[in-house]
Amino acid sequence: MDHVGPRLSSHAPSRLPRRLVAALAAPPAVGLAVFYVWPFLTLLARAVDGGSIGDTLRRSSTWDVAWFTLWQAVVSTMITVIVGIAPAYIVARFSFRGRQLLLGLLTAIFVLPTVVMGAAFLALLPDGLDRSVTAVIAAHVVFNLAVVVRTVGPFWEQLSTDMEGAAAALGASPWRVFTTITLPLIRPALVAAASIVFVFSFTSFGVVRVLGAAGTRTIEVEVWRQAVQLGDIGTAAVLSVLQLVVLAVVIAWSTVIQRRSARALSLEPNVRRAPRPGRERRRVALIGLVSYVVCGAPVVALITQSFSTPSGWSTAAWTQLGETEVRPGIRLGLDPLDAIRNSVENALWATLFATVIGALASLAIAAARNAGRLLDIGLMLPVGTSAVTIGFGMLITFDQSPYDWRAEWWLVPVGHALVAVPFVVRTTVGVLRSVDPELRAAAATLGATPTGAWRAVVVPFLWRPLAVGAALAAAISLGEFGATSFLSRSGGETVPIAIEQLLGRTGSLLQAQAYVLATLLAIVTIGLVVVVDRSHELRGIIRSTTQPPAIDQTDRQ
Repeated sequence: MDHVGPRLSSHAPSRLPRRLVAALAAPPAVGLAVFYVWPFLTLLARAVDGGSIGDTLRRSSTWDVAWFTLWQAVVSTMITVIVGIAPAYIVARFSFRGRQLLLGLLTAIFVLPTVVMGAAFLALLPDGLDRSVTAVIAAHVVFNLAVVVRTVGPFWEQLSTDMEGAAAALGASPWRVFTTITLPLIRPALVAAASIVFVFSFTSFGVVRVLGAAGTRTIEVEVWRQAVQLGDIGTAAVLSVLQLVVLAVVIAWSTVIQRRSARALSLEPNVRRAPRPGRERRRVALIGLVSYVVCGAPVVALITQSFSTPSGWSTAAWTQLGETEVRPGIRLGLDPLDAIRNSVENALWATLFATVIGALASLAIAAARNAGRLLDIGLMLPVGTSAVTIGFGMLITFDQSPYDWRAEWWLVPVGHALVAVPFVVRTTVGVLRSVDPELRAAAATLGATPTGAWRAVVVPFLWRPLAVGAALAAAISLGEFGATSFLSRSGGETVPIAIEQLLGRTGSLLQAQAYVLATLLAIVTIGLVVVVDRSHELRGIIRSTTQPPAIDQTDRQ
């Protein structure tokens, strides 16, 4: 006890002044209040204004959309969890050649923009299935496999194999061991993964816009249709609030289930081993091969279709990407090269906004410690809110004087940055909190002011995680489709919007150009994620931005 007192007192002079912490926290807090809280409250006000609630809930079409959204999300979740258990098992229990490649491929598919995933399945599936509910569910399954593997795998890896080995020694079959011992033990992780997959499938927008047939609409798509195509703001607001209520109930339920399941669970590190020769090795190889095919086939089909025309293989879609004249005197009305320029400009500004705001927020959160938790939680809220809801809220908030900002060039990058800031914060806060307090105390002992000690000791640790966060922010901005569908102006189409529009046009060349844009976007996105994944931080980022707290308490990896 005698030693603890002096150490604590030596740390006190190295704390940042409260006024400086408040100054660091002010820009992120103000940005969150203006571009998230204010639009969210405006959305709620529009939803309860007048007779919008009664009119919307009395329509049979509302419940048709809600029912389709619910059942396709449930089916997508069930299939994803069932299919994902096998790769999660081999990743958790075995060391084999290609393990890291499999994890990387799953992650690359997960971070692909939803429009790209929709285009990939449109290219893969035969006529009759390419624009159907089956295509939507298949895309959801492949898209979300990484959630199951990345959530269940690390949890499963820490379960001791002693009980399974004892049951097998007593004569239990592998299926009996799995259903009676393993499955109950991994239940918290399965519930966590299932809740995340359900949320992603329930709020599906880009996949349904590309793969859904006419009349196939989730609540997200119906919100966009009512607000943008029909101009019925009241109905769109009610549907957005209805969706938020369902999501809140699902997340609350899953959190309670996980905590109850994890209370008596004790985890111990388990060493992965090479599969034994024979049946076990063949089983691991088969699961790995099927996983590679399931994840890789859509991407291969996407690239192939960009070179495919009714007359055979051709590079015309690539070489004619900037030509907007379909026939003499008839123009496309959309310039793919302009869409690329718009996406790059938006991504650069969104990355700048997200990096600066994320750096300030991270410094404030790390310096304030417990007091900074409120800002940390607040900045995470946009991750739990669909991009469509964010874009819709901003649309109806900033559409009248003196805040008529809908025509401003910076509104789209700000919407993108709002979603990207939490990822920048997640990459940075953990690094700042890991800095040894003794270093700041030593700097203070040598005469540095608290601010000078932080600048000399802590700030140098910012650059690497900020670079990782910037790469993630760029990838998010380039592929963002939901909010951009509300906020972009005519002539300001981004690559995801151009892809969706071109896929809806007639003519094989126009559709091939959509596949060209999707291929380019996939290459850039995967390239950015590879850079992040090489820093060995992506796994923690995905887990910390999607995983409920109950699993964090039991995951010691």
